[in-house]
Amino acid sequence: MPIRFAKLHGAGNDYIAVDGHGQDRDWGALSKAMSELHFGVGSDGIVVAIPSSRAQIRMRVFNPDGSEAEMSGNGIRLFSKFVIDRRIAMPGPNGLTVETLAGIRTVVPTIKNGRMVAGRVAMGEPILEPALIPVDAAMAGNPTRVFDFPLKVGDRTIKVTCLSIGNPHAVAFPEGRVEDFPLLEVGPLVERHRMFPKRINFEIANVIDRGHVRARIFERGAGETLSSGTGSTAVAIAARLHGFTGEEVEVLVPGGMLKIRYSGTGEAFLDGPTVEVFEGVWPD
Repeated sequence: MPIRFAKLHGAGNDYIAVDGHGQDRDWGALSKAMSELHFGVGSDGIVVAIPSSRAQIRMRVFNPDGSEAEMSGNGIRLFSKFVIDRRIAMPGPNGLTVETLAGIRTVVPTIKNGRMVAGRVAMGEPILEPALIPVDAAMAGNPTRVFDFPLKVGDRTIKVTCLSIGNPHAVAFPEGRVEDFPLLEVGPLVERHRMFPKRINFEIANVIDRGHVRARIFERGAGETLSSGTGSTAVAIAARLHGFTGEEVEVLVPGGMLKIRYSGTGEAFLDGPTVEVFEGVWPD
């Protein structure tokens, strides 16, 4: 049966949204087919709306390689726009509650002329314990935190700080400009390094000042992306833990800018835009 979809983006991170109510499909295979640039729609993955017994709606996220992700910070904002604009699920007084593999997240939408144009996501509290990220703690010397760990990849050593914000991240602050960093070469080596049993998302960042950071992001299962909500949040958290930045920071990525607030403890919050590009029908 043909399936209706919408393509959306948030600061250049694009997702295909689908209403999966009453449908039994191989969503991973559909994501591989639809995400392909030249033969499909082209995207950084798909988000699927299905019923939830724990929240107002449930989101499943699939990468372009067909693997399922725990969470996506941009994806959940775009997902929320998709379901709110179509009245599949409507926010309550405190926002829209969304069940994900990383737990329940709350999205507070900004509505203009009956449409969601931006949103704030409660991203949860970062996880720093290696086993829960997960990181092979024995390979890292059994630390309580993986902080500026010298990771050997190919012929270079990169100092990474690892954390989970619903999905795993390794953040590095190289001395050179992020624009000059060979991310397409190094990213796959970090993503699939044996220290990361479930693979990992990899971010590189330059601190501009205490309120601004420039970053590039290599997403697990997707490759380099123009933007990532969880990736930008991980960068902001790592910068804050290093003492490089203040509580609020703008993360500048190739696709635009995302705002993150993190006090250094507790929950992180992500603000960013939501844009629908077009609707379509995917043939069966």
